[in-house]
Amino acid sequence: MTHLDKDQIKNLLPHREPMLLIDELYDIKKLTSATGVVKVKKDSFFVQGHFPDQPVMPGVIIVEAFGQSAAALTAHGLDKSTYEDKLVFLMGVEKARFRNPVIPDCDLLLKIEAIRSHGRVWKYKGEAFVNDKKMADAIWSATIVDKK
Repeated sequence: MTHLDKDQIKNLLPHREPMLLIDELYDIKKLTSATGVVKVKKDSFFVQGHFPDQPVMPGVIIVEAFGQSAAALTAHGLDKSTYEDKLVFLMGVEKARFRNPVIPDCDLLLKIEAIRSHGRVWKYKGEAFVNDKKMADAIWSATIVDKK
């Protein structure tokens, strides 16, 4: 399967509204790369007060969306027993650049790639686009941990 809708993503991630940011994941290459989609709307919780007269998606939320896309890519490629009853925690952000403001109403496309994995630790890189214009990029690492 090379496309996941929001309901299928919910089966892979523990996130729920309003913190489930990813609306779909497509162009999935198992454990390698994918493109996540966040539908950034004027009524999205993260722009309601950021800023009232000129809404902008916060950079930290873009990084979270990168992480959720990567977690969905990884969970989708692993055997369910590997991620069942587990959580994915962000370990570090090595580099994040915010090149242009993400203004609602738009689709933010997150092109992510798994750079490497070592046991439960994964490293990723990603680029965010709106209408083919680069908005942000980042390199980050995450780990899979037991839920309890």
